[in-house]
Amino acid sequence: MEAAVVAARPAAVLFDFGGTLDAPGITWKERAWRLYRAAGVTADPARFDPIFYKADDALVGAVPVTLSLAETVQRVFAGVSAGLGVADGRLTERLAGAFVADTRAHLEASAAVLCRLATRYRLGIVSNFYGNLGAICAEAGLTPLLGVVADSTVVGVGKPDARIFQHALGALGVAPADATFVGDSRPRDMEGARALAMRHVWLVDAAAPSAAPCCVGDPIIRSLDELEGVLG
Repeated sequence: MEAAVVAARPAAVLFDFGGTLDAPGITWKERAWRLYRAAGVTADPARFDPIFYKADDALVGAVPVTLSLAETVQRVFAGVSAGLGVADGRLTERLAGAFVADTRAHLEASAAVLCRLATRYRLGIVSNFYGNLGAICAEAGLTPLLGVVADSTVVGVGKPDARIFQHALGALGVAPADATFVGDSRPRDMEGARALAMRHVWLVDAAAPSAAPCCVGDPIIRSLDELEGVLG
């Protein structure tokens, strides 16, 4: 689908993290499932999804704020493997390592985009995360580019609740009408921004079928490299 152009240049651009800055429109669950499927562990999303969500939920508010990306992913994959009955610890480490390597590559590419945007906009992150997103952003070299990192566990409320968006906007000193949100989740990111009348750009998996935006004329992109072309 051809991306529309946001009507007026915003003062600030806010980003989701998982599935947006660390992967092109692909959630952690989907990426993990693909790895386990390729390893021959499971090919049934109906079985995998609740196991992943349980492992994911177990980390919320239960990790040190300084926990690294690799250690975070290892904990998620350990929980998933336990739920799937995977006894081979080396396999879990290999899958987690592949996930981390892929994430770091995408974060490096995203950092280049954010570096260009930071010369024209105030930037921030709004993400449903475990409480250690600040440390992960610092590890990835993103912190100097950001005016705020709103981690749902730290803020105390998650997307699509308007309060986490308002927290980030307040930290940047920007009104919703002067900001654009970029994310990969329609119900959490697009609908959350829409509730504040904040402009929003939907990042979708390049391999996914065409999708209808939540608002007519909303920009849809399939790579962050397309973002500068729709911001105006």
